[in-house]
Order: sequence, then structure tokens, then C-alpha cells
Amino acid sequence: MANPKGNPENLKKFTTDREEPLTEKMNIRMTKTMKEEVQQQHNPPEFCKEAIQEKLDRNKGQE
Repeated sequence: MANPKGNPENLKKFTTDREEPLTEKMNIRMTKTMKEEVQQQHNPPEFCKEAIQEKLDRNKGQE
């Protein structure tokens, strides 16, 4: 049974304009200092995705 106080907008499917949807999750370990610095960024999740992508692209160039 649906929550009578719930918001029907929350039931709509999420859509994205990215060429590849973000469907996967990963947990990482980092120092407390690193975590604090990342959390100070404007958009921490996007910051992390961009940093990882930059490193992956750099590694592709070395192969």
C-alpha cells in the first residue's frame, strides 16, 4: 500500500542526458584529509567521477 503522505513525484523514473547512465556504485578508502578536501568541492560526486576519468584517460595514452 502506498504511503498516503508520500510524494507521487518521487515515483517517476529518473532520466539522464549522459551518453552512458550512472548505474554502478563503488566504495573507496581514503585519508581523512582527502575526504575533507573532496567534500569541500562544489559537487563532490561529480568531482570524483571527473578525477577518475582523467586518470583513466591518462593511463590509456600510456599503453
